[in-house]
Amino acid sequence: MRARRFRTTLAALATAAVVGLSGCGGDDAAEPGSRAGGSSGVSGTVTVFAAASLTESFTQIGKDFEAANPGVKVTFSFAGSSALATQINEGAPADVFASAAPANMRAVTDAGNGDGAPITFVRNQLVIAVPRGNPDGVTGLADLTKPDVKVALCAEQVPCGAAARKALDAAGVKLTPVTLEQDVKAALSKVRLGEVDASLVYRTDATSAAADVDGIEFPESAGAINDYPIVVLKNAPNRTAAQAFVAYVRSDAGMRVLTEAGFQAP
Repeated sequence: MRARRFRTTLAALATAAVVGLSGCGGDDAAEPGSRAGGSSGVSGTVTVFAAASLTESFTQIGKDFEAANPGVKVTFSFAGSSALATQINEGAPADVFASAAPANMRAVTDAGNGDGAPITFVRNQLVIAVPRGNPDGVTGLADLTKPDVKVALCAEQVPCGAAARKALDAAGVKLTPVTLEQDVKAALSKVRLGEVDASLVYRTDATSAAADVDGIEFPESAGAINDYPIVVLKNAPNRTAAQAFVAYVRSDAGMRVLTEAGFQAP
């Protein structure tokens, strides 16, 4: 009788042990799943080709994106949109293209190098950048034609140059710049260095250089606003990270950085 009770007790203990082990095993199995669920699944390097006017904003967004996705590294190539489009179409390895105008984006998508339709994520508007304090008293485009005022513009194949030409034509203003630059940062630099008295640049660029320049608003800029499209590239080496970066740019966090810099929501 005692032997039978002893065997029964052993069996109960064994059953309890098996149940306990099964419970522990279930917890262990759930833990990796929980970790996977909490991870973005994004890793590696994502290479972004972006218009020069996005330099400050995208640099910050890149840092924020890396912080939100440990293990991801964002590298940027900032330049004029036309130059970047040419590089992409010539086979330069990149994951994302953000252009300062639809025309340069079309050059990429028409060549079959975009993955899906580009999305306009922000807009930008021109101002007249002048040295801090506006020593020449510039109030509008007509003032740029004064004989003693030296002006820098972007080349017309660059989005800021195309927008400048549109605004000047709308105002009926004809001027001869002393230099044509290949991106908006170069045009702005001419003012900051004192090499010219004024330049037509984006509002965001004047804002980023507020310690050195003033941005003079002018009404004709309202008819020359540039849309900024972004797209994942067809041959993106890191498509997953590229898609995640584009989503982050368009998120509330990304848009907050962009609007604080002076970009307009589309």
